[in-house]
Amino acid sequence: MKFRSYPAVLDFLYHNLPMFQRQGAPAMKKDLSNIMKLCDHLGNPQDQFTAIHVAGTNGKGSTCHILSALLQSQGYTVGLYSSPHYKDFRERIKINNQLISKDFIITFINDNLEIINAIKPSFFEITVALAFKYFANQNPDFVIVEVGLGGRLDSTNIITPLLSIITNISKDHVQFLGDTLPLIASEKAGIIKHNVPVIIGEKQKETIPVFEEKAESMGSQLWYAEEQVNIIVDEDRIELAYAQKKITCRLDWFSDYQVYNLRTAWAAFSYVMDGKIQLLKASKFLEQMPQKTYFLGRWMQLAERPTIIAESAHNAAGLKIVMKKLSSLSYNKLFMVMGFSSDKDLASVIDLFPSHAQYLWAKANIPRGMHAPYLETFARIHGLKGKSYSSVRRAFAAAKKMAGKDDLIYIGGSIFVVAEVL
Repeated sequence: MKFRSYPAVLDFLYHNLPMFQRQGAPAMKKDLSNIMKLCDHLGNPQDQFTAIHVAGTNGKGSTCHILSALLQSQGYTVGLYSSPHYKDFRERIKINNQLISKDFIITFINDNLEIINAIKPSFFEITVALAFKYFANQNPDFVIVEVGLGGRLDSTNIITPLLSIITNISKDHVQFLGDTLPLIASEKAGIIKHNVPVIIGEKQKETIPVFEEKAESMGSQLWYAEEQVNIIVDEDRIELAYAQKKITCRLDWFSDYQVYNLRTAWAAFSYVMDGKIQLLKASKFLEQMPQKTYFLGRWMQLAERPTIIAESAHNAAGLKIVMKKLSSLSYNKLFMVMGFSSDKDLASVIDLFPSHAQYLWAKANIPRGMHAPYLETFARIHGLKGKSYSSVRRAFAAAKKMAGKDDLIYIGGSIFVVAEVL
């Protein structure tokens, strides 16, 4: 059997390979054997490009995209592997702001159907193998690889990178990674390789011993981004200071919670460039980061009057920062179109949401989505007023119908909820 079209390939990937984003735990593979078999079959493409590996609970995607823009600003071509995607599967694999071609995906799957059918990899495993083969073929100057989940057993963890980055640690996916910060940090620290430097995005008391012990055991130099880079935010003006140098820029896409990600990305950028940075070009590319890197889903303003904001934060640490940002905005009424994955610990996040908002609960169009009537009942018990809807699109349409020009509509709770309104 050979696939003749891109839609046919996508149908095969989505419906024949176990997919964590859709199915949850049943799609998880607990070792690296499949990805190693796949890449060995492909000629070990993971060894054929210069990689930067990025793990962490929150901020991985933003850090990867900011770092990509910064490296592009210096004239480099930059590959980026990230997950999940919002609208198009090809968002996961791109070079600069160009998505992988449909033809390459079709050819790759057709050429490797025999081994796919033999070892039955997960959706994530075959996607990682596809990405690695594409980057090996295209030969960009750098490839930024975002960890999917955890680190130690993530399929991306067969690379030996130029630099490792761990953005931060908070409680998420505790059923897989552990229910304490040190346990989760230990899984994330699994990406630290022998003699490969590592940058930690946030210095947290509970995780310092884990990272420092792992780095020492691997003979790897460790830095904390906050000790390398200082950022001052003055309304829309961002001043970034490092190594006795300063850069000032105005970033339309910037929100307060991006301070950590920008600082981490700049620390990594400075290391890769060995301090030899063309600052004016870096500033220009930072300002254009979303356009230069195909960046979606993070504090995206979709419309004005009413203001419509889509945001993918979905765990307690991320939502706490985003809800603080939301509370700083001016509006008449607030409408929240919200949905979560079924494995989300609602008790850990429900108290973060504003009690004065009108909630429109919806299930994302994936099997793993949490049912809206359950959300409505749970939220009402915790003092949040609202109604459940049969789909995200209907909830969003209802919010737009109810909202006046001076109101605000927020869409979030899950990447998959946001994806349906973009």
